Formats: sequence, structure tokens, C-alpha cells
Amino acid sequence: MTTDRAAVARVLDQIADHLELKGENPFRIRAFRSSARVVSGLSAEPAEMLADGTLAEVRGVGPAVLSVIRDLVERGRSRVLEELRDQISPGLVEMLGISGLGVAKVRGIHQRLGIDSIPELEAAARDGRLAALPGFGPKTAENVLRGIGYLRRASTHRLCHHAAEEAERLRKALEHVAGVSRALVAGEVRRRCELVGEIVLVLVAEVPPVEVFRALSQLPGVDEFGGQDERRASLQFAGGEAAQIVVTPPVNLGAVLLHATGSGAHLAQLVAFAEAQGLALQGAALWRGSEFVPTPDEETVYRALGIPWIPPELREGLDELELARRGALPRLLEPGDLAGLLHCHTEYSDGTGTVRELALACRMAGYGYVGITDHSGAAAFAGGLAVEEVERQWAEVDAVNAELEGVRVLKGIESDILADGGLDYDEATLARFDFVIGSIHSRLGMDGGRMTARVLRALEHRCLTILGHPTGRLLLARDPYPIDLDAVFAKAAEQGVAIEINADPERLDLDWRVLRRARSRGVLISVGADAHNVAGLSNVTWGVGIARKGGLGPGDILNTRPVEEFLAFARRRREVAAR
Repeated sequence: MTTDRAAVARVLDQIADHLELKGENPFRIRAFRSSARVVSGLSAEPAEMLADGTLAEVRGVGPAVLSVIRDLVERGRSRVLEELRDQISPGLVEMLGISGLGVAKVRGIHQRLGIDSIPELEAAARDGRLAALPGFGPKTAENVLRGIGYLRRASTHRLCHHAAEEAERLRKALEHVAGVSRALVAGEVRRRCELVGEIVLVLVAEVPPVEVFRALSQLPGVDEFGGQDERRASLQFAGGEAAQIVVTPPVNLGAVLLHATGSGAHLAQLVAFAEAQGLALQGAALWRGSEFVPTPDEETVYRALGIPWIPPELREGLDELELARRGALPRLLEPGDLAGLLHCHTEYSDGTGTVRELALACRMAGYGYVGITDHSGAAAFAGGLAVEEVERQWAEVDAVNAELEGVRVLKGIESDILADGGLDYDEATLARFDFVIGSIHSRLGMDGGRMTARVLRALEHRCLTILGHPTGRLLLARDPYPIDLDAVFAKAAEQGVAIEINADPERLDLDWRVLRRARSRGVLISVGADAHNVAGLSNVTWGVGIARKGGLGPGDILNTRPVEEFLAFARRRREVAAR
């Protein structure tokens, strides 16, 4: 197995899962959970830090965790996890992946019904046995069935960041295959889709595809290889990585890459558009009558159709062709357009980095400011801050700002939106923050009318700057809560509150499909990293991708503004409301 940060963190989390199911000491369980977060945010790979001795000095990596990591690096597996797997049914661990089923409920189901697999659980949820258990009921059984559906979908779809990492690993490996000059990522990964069903790679080769396929089939670790036609094949490695491979000569790369990127709706529109120009876009090639038209790049294809190149994120079969025809394609947001990085958690609540560490990382990444937004007191589950702790953090922010040049740390908070629509903390405290993100973390089961009223009332609070992860969705785990987004957009525009694209790749909330509606209402959007460690700052890349898919440019985004303009936006709202 690989021993990069993500893989090691997954093993530590799996150990914690097994320990919980055994009913072990909660402090030991918490130590493994916390260490998983620490490892995922390390500045270097665990193997490197183990070799030079620096891993033992990392806060949160104790002797037991260090032993597990050494085992993984030296043996490729963890003896601790292997022993736990012998003691706990794998089906029970799989059941923990069902949204809404915690350890206590899984243990209770196992003890009372003898269930230790998901198929057995599904049957019990359908025939009434699960609903009859104390503390369950019909609604819980219904939620369990929904959660099983999510879990099954997760087996066929991957979150964008996992798919992109896997695609890049494969791309680097395949570009060195004999006869291959370039390897390019295409498909849903290239279009920045939030969920990816299939990884697609285009290999550029001067040799015939059959020679490339022969070399691919002989790669170490290849588990399955199947040709689909003379230029396409499916490839799967024993480690689980899989992809559709398309081989093309350089002369036809543009048409092939365009076809391999999709989407189906965009391609169908392009085919019809080409026909209107007297051309044919078929068989992943461009033709003028019986004459083959060379397309060494995608720009050549679009230019032949009389339109500019369309960014992959926009190729969803909406109005992108009409915009291109009119010369009205938007200038899309780029990562470098962001002047500041917002929505960052520190060790004060449920993050693992310090204020200073986040500030230094943001300065190194070229940001002019970073907004620290730990959880407010109501979020006890995430170590929410009491007012005294807020004061202590402010003093630390002041000290870091006095020490560091080139970056400014802003005093923010992620204030819980309470059940009645109020914000956590009193108004006098909230007014002292540089800015306030308001988010919902509790009572997610409200009906649409009550949830909408709750958010609308929060938007009227004079201290609210940004509405955070506005629909509460967790991709492949939890649906958005019911809410009237058009009413929310109208109120946010009226009140001068920005709405967040939460860039955590497990959220990516707002959905890109509603961003144009928000913009048409006059809503300003912020891109928030929701970072819980230094590594999490890179989440912002996925948020930028969602903004691009929604057709947003720099002028639509709040944190493209310099720090003083950002602060003026937050102040203006408080001052207007106070008059």
C-alpha cells in the first residue's frame, strides 16, 4: 500500500473505527482520530519525516501512532489494524460509513438483531425490524436506507479531489510508457465535476495504438486490461486505480481530447454546430466532407467552427456555445485572482494548525490576508470557543500581525446559526470581529419552510458578513437540507451578505448549477477553504473550480478584493444596519 499522508491518515482513522466498535478507551480512540488529522496536514510525507526523526517531534503523534506509521512505512501494512480486523466483523466497520449511524447504534443493531453486514441491515430496515428497536423508529430506518444508497453510489463515484489525485498518479506513470510522448487528463476530472464516475486519460503517441496497449498490458501491477476498440482500452491496477485510456497521434489530439473530455450534451451540441458550418465532428475527428482536418489542439477545432476555445469547466451543454458564438464567454476566476484566503480553523477549535502557521503558509502562497474563523461556542462538537478563548485568540492574532509582514490575519468567527435564526454570541461580541461567517451545524432535519425562515432571519443580522456552506450538503453522504434558495439569494442581495462556495471537496456548497441564479440576483460570492490544517488551504482550488463551472469571474468574488476593501464590505453592513 502507499504510505503518503492521506493513506496513513486513513489507516489511523480505520484503527479508531475498530477501537470504537470494540468499546475501547475513548481517550485512545480520540488520540488516533486526532493523529489522523495531524498526519494529513504534515508538511512532508511520513516516510521522510520518520527517516530524519522529525515525525517523533510533531505534536499529536505519540509513541503508539509513531509505531503504526513505522509499521506502514517498513512493512506496507499495520499489525495493529490487522489484529483489530481479526476481532471485528468487516461488515460492522462498513456500516459506520452510513450517514447517521454512529458506533453506539451499530453496536446496538449487532447485539439486538445479530446483523453484521449491510445487506442484512438493508433487509431489517425494509421489513420493520430496525424501526422496532428502542431509539430507532420508521424515520431512522428510512434514513438508514438512504445512507445505504449513498454508500453504494460512493462505490461507483469518487469525490473530485480523490479522483484528481488518482488521475495525476496514473498520468505520471503512463507518460513514461514506451511510445507515449504525452499523457493528459480528460473526462469529468478535467471538467472539474464534483463527483467523478470514470477517470479518462489521453495518451499521445507516434506509434500505433496497438503497440501502446501491448506496453500497457505488461505494466507491473496491472490487474485487468481490456480493449474497447482500436484506440480505447480500460486499465485497472491491483491497487484499485482504474481508467479509460484513449490513444491518439499528435495530428488528431485536439478532436480526441475534446471528445474524451465531454460532456455528452456539449459534444452533441458541437456536432450539430459543426454540421451547420459544413463540417462533421464524428469518430473523435473533424472532417470537411471526405477530407480529414488536422487538429493538433482543441483551439484548432473550435477555430474551425468559428468560435473561441471553451474552457472545460463550461462544457456542460448549457448556453456555452451561444455565448461563444456571440463572443460573450466570461473571463473565469483563476486561483491567482484571490487576494485573501477565508474560512480557516486553528487548534483553538477543531483545526490542528496555529494562527502563525496558517499566516506563514498563506503568505508563502501569495495571499495578502487570511481570515481565521474558528467555531463559536454553540458548536461544542467542534471545540467551539467561549468568549474568553476568543479574547485569547485575538491577542495571538495581534502578536502575529505585529511580527509578520506581507500578510494580515483577520479576526473572524464561524458563528452557528441557531434554530431560531439568531447568531451564536451576543451582538456586542460579534460586532468586534473583523468579519462573521454564519453557518448551520445543527437541527438539519427542519422542513423547508422553517429552514428558509431560519436562514432569512440570520441574513438580517447586522454582523453577518458571509453565509457559510448554505445548503449543508455532504457529497455522497448527506443531501442538502430543504431550503428556498431563490428567497435566500434575494435576501442576501438586499442585506449585502455574501454567500460562500465552501471549498471543502466533501461539500463544494454552493452547487455550481445555482451560481448563475445567485449572480443574477446580485449576490456576491466568497470562496472559503474551510481549512482545518495547513494542507487544507489547498481546498480553495476546488472552490475555484466550482466558481468556474458556474461561470463566475473575479468581479463576482468577495475575496478577490484587497484586504481594506474586504474589511470595508464587512463594516459597511454593520454601519448601515446600526443607523
